[in-house]
Amino acid sequence: MDYYAGIDVSLELSSVCILDATGQIIREAKVTSEPETLATFLASLNLPLTRVGLEAGPLSQWLHAGLQKAGYDTVLLETRHVKAALSAMIVKTDRRDARGIAQLLRMGWFRPVHCKSPPAQEVRALLMARKQLQAKMPGVSALIAVTFT
Repeated sequence: MDYYAGIDVSLELSSVCILDATGQIIREAKVTSEPETLATFLASLNLPLTRVGLEAGPLSQWLHAGLQKAGYDTVLLETRHVKAALSAMIVKTDRRDARGIAQLLRMGWFRPVHCKSPPAQEVRALLMARKQLQAKMPGVSALIAVTFT
């Protein structure tokens, strides 16, 4: 039987929902948002997971890389598509979002997002930091000029 894991990523704890091929909830839990902890939790279930899904976001790329390294078929889901699909829910919680993500995986109603490699992410971070420094330089130069005159 196929099993699907939906993960709603938060800063400290991520909500995880495991569904079977019929849509029945097998397990729900809150797990620390660390790749090793999530991989250990998923391994402890002893289920052949068909796919693990995370909504794309700042922490998701890091968790995606860790879960891929642990051997799971992990997919980053496009955020606008997930938001549109889950907008019908009256009460929005992390737990229900994880359920919704697992359902999207089970039904195949998702758009995968390309995950950049760690070196590409590092280069982008450096370029963004450089851009911010360049934007702040005129203000710092003016402050220094006023201070020393």
